[in-house]
Amino acid sequence: MEFPKYLLGDNSDYPTAIFIIHTEFPRFIINLEDDEVEWLEEFDDHDQKQLETETENFIREATAFYDREIARYEE
Repeated sequence: MEFPKYLLGDNSDYPTAIFIIHTEFPRFIINLEDDEVEWLEEFDDHDQKQLETETENFIREATAFYDREIARYEE
């Protein structure tokens, strides 16, 4: 089964949180409430350095995805 690059998630145990799930490598979940990122991969030292530089881009992409999805609901 193929998934979209980003998925929107919520959970009633976290009523103020909005989660964006990134389904491609590197897989992660970001909580837009506080921008906390949970990586679903294990990384070696080389990957870790690359992630440090790319994390800001991932957060920006996830936020843009969320804004686009919310705009579509409001139409």
